[in-house]
Amino acid sequence: MAELDIHGVMAELAERRPIFHSEADFQFALAWRIATMKRDGEVRLEKPFRRDDKTRYLDIWLPTARIPIELKYCTRDLSVEHAGEAFALKNQSAHDLRRHDFIADLVRLEGLVSQGCASAEGYAVFLTNDPLYWQPGKRETRDEAFRLHDGRRLKDRMAWRGHPSKGTTEGRESALCLRNRYDLRWKRYFVLPGKYGEFRYLAVKVE
Repeated sequence: MAELDIHGVMAELAERRPIFHSEADFQFALAWRIATMKRDGEVRLEKPFRRDDKTRYLDIWLPTARIPIELKYCTRDLSVEHAGEAFALKNQSAHDLRRHDFIADLVRLEGLVSQGCASAEGYAVFLTNDPLYWQPGKRETRDEAFRLHDGRRLKDRMAWRGHPSKGTTEGRESALCLRNRYDLRWKRYFVLPGKYGEFRYLAVKVE
């Protein structure tokens, strides 16, 4: 039985916070919502883990259940007011790198779970108002292997197509290999006024 109902948490969060100023804002709000919904209420942010002689930080860590959560919040330009608060989201580019990094989060979570550092589950959550993430691509691109569109299955080895410049993929050159298979299903989070007012999220459970 799952220790965390991530979709239930996201639904509760959407009612109170349909939009965020930044990824840090999203991280804090999600952690607070989890803390109020779970009976133990224990949540940590930026939890350090030592692996392969490197210290990495988890966005959210539930110490009692030992559940790790990694987050991504990527936006298109949107200026809107909600509940008397003004939001001015920037147009974030580098879709290829952000897709790659989300899958890298999955690889990292698989390692934590398989090595017993975490419980039997972890979650990677991607929230965005940019349709280019959930829609299929119309042409071949260098990040084709890392695409996250709705209905896609992530599995096995994924690498850049062709020979992208080192400056573009610096620190991300190596292929990513997943132990499990993941069928991607985007869900509606909230809809606000504006061209890019629709927010969707992708929540992938790692076991």
